[in-house]
Amino acid sequence: MSSDIVLDVRDLHAYYGKSHVLQGVSLSVRAGEVVTLLGRNGAGKTTTLRSIAGSLVPPAGQVSFQGREVAGQEAYKIAAGGLCLVPEHRGIFSLLSVEENLAIAVRRSSPWQLADIYRIFPRLKERRKNGGAQLSGGEQQMLAIARALLNHPRLLMLDEPVEGLAPVIVEEIVAQLRQVRATGMPIVLVEQNLEVCCQLADRHYILEQGRVVYTAGNADFLADHAAKDRYLGVNVAA
Repeated sequence: MSSDIVLDVRDLHAYYGKSHVLQGVSLSVRAGEVVTLLGRNGAGKTTTLRSIAGSLVPPAGQVSFQGREVAGQEAYKIAAGGLCLVPEHRGIFSLLSVEENLAIAVRRSSPWQLADIYRIFPRLKERRKNGGAQLSGGEQQMLAIARALLNHPRLLMLDEPVEGLAPVIVEEIVAQLRQVRATGMPIVLVEQNLEVCCQLADRHYILEQGRVVYTAGNADFLADHAAKDRYLGVNVAA
């Protein structure tokens, strides 16, 4: 395995009951790289993230993170090792304030501390005394990402971070993710908004029926209108 590969997934399988959802998914993420997992609903994108993060135990396949095999480990051990998933439901504590949500996530060893979070996410500083339930959907998403950063991730996986958000908030979160990326943080992004994906990503994987059916760098993907139409049923302006 190349020394710059942070995450290496090989022939990953997953089931929900008798349903064979992932059928041999393989992908890799290099240091400092943003990689997207694309595909129609039900293609296996979220299941791939959950299998990598350990919240769903894969019956077959390999997940190597920073050179260590983590497939089959408990999710909390995988997270403690720096592989962090921000799920679609966000999982913030609605009865705690923004600052309390952040404070319980702070790790002294993390290069990310509250001052860094408030610099990148000024809305959170403004709302720091507000309860989690008082935040808008976009602010809750910012809080979920910020809390993950405080946990000292070495790789960040984001599941639908801008789904259902107003365009102005989407732009704000994209700008924030660019700042995170600029620190060298590798990111795996599952997102239906292709414009967002193409603004952020170095490479793309497309899943269809639990298999990787296409992979390309961002420039090649933007130019490949036939692939976008065939696998996603949409197109993206260059």
